[in-house]
Amino acid sequence: MTARRRPRVPIRPAVATLPAYVPGARTPVGAAAFKLTSNEIPYPPLPSVVAAIADAAQDVNRYPDMHATELVEAIAARLAATPEESLSGDVVPFRVTPENVVAGNGSVAVLQHVLEAVIDVGDEVVMPWRSFEAYPIVVAVAGGTAVPVPVREDGRLDLPAMAAAVTDRTRVVLVCSPNNPTGPVVHQDELDAFLAQVPDDVLVVLDEAYVEFVRDPKVADGLATMARHRNLVLVRTFSKAYGLAGLRVGYAVARKRIARAVRATSTPFGVNHLAQSAAIASLAVEGELLERVERVVAERTRMVALLHEQGWDLPDAQGNFVWFALGSASAARAAEATAAGVLVRPFAGEGIRVSVGEPEATDLLLKVSAGWLPRR
Repeated sequence: MTARRRPRVPIRPAVATLPAYVPGARTPVGAAAFKLTSNEIPYPPLPSVVAAIADAAQDVNRYPDMHATELVEAIAARLAATPEESLSGDVVPFRVTPENVVAGNGSVAVLQHVLEAVIDVGDEVVMPWRSFEAYPIVVAVAGGTAVPVPVREDGRLDLPAMAAAVTDRTRVVLVCSPNNPTGPVVHQDELDAFLAQVPDDVLVVLDEAYVEFVRDPKVADGLATMARHRNLVLVRTFSKAYGLAGLRVGYAVARKRIARAVRATSTPFGVNHLAQSAAIASLAVEGELLERVERVVAERTRMVALLHEQGWDLPDAQGNFVWFALGSASAARAAEATAAGVLVRPFAGEGIRVSVGEPEATDLLLKVSAGWLPRR
């Protein structure tokens, strides 16, 4: 007599079929290699930020401020104190207040909460692809259905195609600028034309994780555009330009009604005390941190120029990374880079993303990338 198989606890189909988020490879302990896999800034926190973290460590026996009140106030003050200018030169009329800001455990968690605030099971989320790897995951976890729209051959988002993909089931559209992993930004005229086509009851999320690295003068101004469109939400992070990837701090800027809904879906105490303290301290020394960003941008410029000299035709790199569209050769080429001492991020069958790091890392990458060019 065979034993009957005991029933198992069912897993949600959407969860059982989730694509795995593949993190960038880490440098093995004791190995000599440059880690260019995760778009991290290559500099440690400033001494004043480290001191703030150390001081905050004395209080980790206590729960953090649940809504990161002081941090949210500091972010709002930063965005309101130095208004950006629109392409016409007009000062941005939209003034950010603390009620417009929601902080979370990195921009991915913030995006997850935004989706949870507006999506019901079966609702559609239009998104570019290839784009940020977490998008299809957070959409599925929120109960939505992802509608991917291919990016153009030059790595730019195809906003007309994304607008055409919006249906009466669409609740959210994700716009990544600069697009990760390909690199180009969305221009202001493109975003304006796109928003003119999207219904007002469809939420548009502008993911600006790399906004501090952008030098394209035509880039869309998120805050200025938000002043004209009530259905626009901005998502930003302290992980990249501010160098706090290990502490996980991100935030959304939204209209007060939407911000309240996102706050309601957020994980209680989602931003830990060390992270809050580090982010506040980073805003206090933002000028010094942005000098580091300028060094990264300068190294990106050097890297791209030398790659062009090698014969590469790359998408416009406006983040702190470059994109090689290597297709089926991506995994093999990434293995070659690893063997040479440079860890890069392959996307199987599509391409390789390489973060901008130290000049020595760039020099080593160039020795490897010369061998990736197709033979003529």
